[in-house]
Amino acid sequence: MIGSRVLSTRTLEQRENAVDAALSALRRGEAVGVPTDTVYGLAAGAADADAIQQLFELKDRPAERSIAVLVADLAAAETLVELTPSARRLAERFWPGPLTIVASRRPAAPAHLGTGTTIGVRLPGDDMMQAIAGPGPLAVTSANLHGGPTPSTAQGVADLFPALGLVVDGGPRPGASSTVVDMTGDVPIVLREGPISLDEILAAAQEQES
Repeated sequence: MIGSRVLSTRTLEQRENAVDAALSALRRGEAVGVPTDTVYGLAAGAADADAIQQLFELKDRPAERSIAVLVADLAAAETLVELTPSARRLAERFWPGPLTIVASRRPAAPAHLGTGTTIGVRLPGDDMMQAIAGPGPLAVTSANLHGGPTPSTAQGVADLFPALGLVVDGGPRPGASSTVVDMTGDVPIVLREGPISLDEILAAAQEQES
């Protein structure tokens, strides 16, 4: 393949065609470049071990690293992880949005999502990403080489990963990566600060307890 196909989403028709093309590629077991509500990502079907392996190879990512999962709704997240009542309340407060909740994986969750006992799940605040994740959860990792910067444009992703079949162009995505919070226990532990701060999470947790 000479290079990635970049699909515009400027008009409603283009947007619908781009979503359809991305879904078709995912069904074929391909990895695709997608604009999340935070940064550009590389996505594959969460149930597709071979496609997820493509993500790791494209990024030069260590195989032992877990991969986050984007879902279309809370019910989809709960097919993969066991959300405590406090984790569910955080999801209801901050989803859709830039909060990744790390929770205990269910026994039936695919082993290729990571070898640990947890999985990070998120409902993105972007209608197009929700549509692409609608048929099933997506394993998504930032569209960068491991340890490197993430391009803020679709063309930048296509240039960095010419082996991708397609990249959906959602316009510039210069935002910070999502906040990651460990909710395996009763007290939230922020593993990575992003658009949602530690203070906001702790404040929400205190409201839940009152």
